[in-house]
Amino acid sequence: MILLALAVLLVAGIRLVRGTLAVVEVAGPSMQPALSSGDRVLVRRAPLTELRSGLVVVVEQPDADGQWAQEPPRWPPHGRRDWLIKRVAAIPGDRRPAGVPPPGADSDDGLVPPGMFVVLGDNTECSLDSRVIGCIPADRLLGVMIRLLT
Repeated sequence: MILLALAVLLVAGIRLVRGTLAVVEVAGPSMQPALSSGDRVLVRRAPLTELRSGLVVVVEQPDADGQWAQEPPRWPPHGRRDWLIKRVAAIPGDRRPAGVPPPGADSDDGLVPPGMFVVLGDNTECSLDSRVIGCIPADRLLGVMIRLLT
């Protein structure tokens, strides 16, 4: 009976961890010097409400035409998605940093709209970030980096 209870707890614990944590490998120089290509980071699933400027996050990358996949990413991350690892620069209600285009054709008040956020790479010379792709919709957020593993 005790072994069965322990087995159930172990399975529940594994499912809980798989549902909240993922390991992502950094590719490219856009986050140097903080992160380098080949570094592996532990990412925790997080909603937009937990973001604040300065956090490192993993977000889905839109395709070459700037379009998002039809379905938002699922957890744990799988399938043929490309990911970006960047630093949060602004959250809803903050001023958009210089160079970040407005999120639509509506009047531009210079603020990050509700349900979106802005990310920038630390190495601005070679970073595909919000200066190119604009504000990121909240449903394209994979999670927040909680630890460097390498």
